[in-house]
Amino acid sequence: MAVKSSADADLAASVEAITGLAFTDAALLRRALTHASAGEGKDYQRLEFLGDRVLGLVVAQMVFEANPGAPEGELSLRLNALVNAETLAEIADEIGLSRLIVAGSELRTLTGRKRVNLRADVMEALIAAVYLEGGLEAARRFIGRYWEGRSKAPTAARRDAKTELQEWAHQVAKASPLYVVESREGPDHDPVFEVSVRIAGVRPASARGRSKREAEQAAATAILLREGVWAGEVEG
Repeated sequence: MAVKSSADADLAASVEAITGLAFTDAALLRRALTHASAGEGKDYQRLEFLGDRVLGLVVAQMVFEANPGAPEGELSLRLNALVNAETLAEIADEIGLSRLIVAGSELRTLTGRKRVNLRADVMEALIAAVYLEGGLEAARRFIGRYWEGRSKAPTAARRDAKTELQEWAHQVAKASPLYVVESREGPDHDPVFEVSVRIAGVRPASARGRSKREAEQAAATAILLREGVWAGEVEG
């Protein structure tokens, strides 16, 4: 269905600013941004499936070409860090995609991991829509705009911080890290958590995030940086 109404035109203009692609298929665009809870009859789930594969292909090639001497294991770490839900949700917020999502009222107050997954899923659906509307090169340009810089970051080859800290803690303390929620602030739809992580014989660290998982990852990262497990600057 071609863009006809003013609402469709406004949506197409908003998405063009994000993707660099002028959409003509309004129905495809609306579907990519609609969750099943909205009761519209069509939602983004099938597009999410396709977008996941398009993103994986483009980012895999990006990582492969940018790191000619890297072994398969490092390439896998870089790929996983760039296509995980946290990265997709972060980019969705960065480009203003989250405000365009159409969902039922019960989903508008999602918090924590479910909120991350919702934004990540819509990000994948939008990638699929770009691919279907403009082809692989259009999808490649869109993905390159927001993923290429991240792919070159020194942290791109790092493993998940909690996984890394778990292994390090077992080596130095023969125990698992303990994560404790110290506080929760803000409204239900936009909370901020402060989480501390404690390991026997190691000075604890704390961090804040918009979900418990985000705060836990940040706290784990703080210890890994402070203790020299990971190279980089320690904040604070």
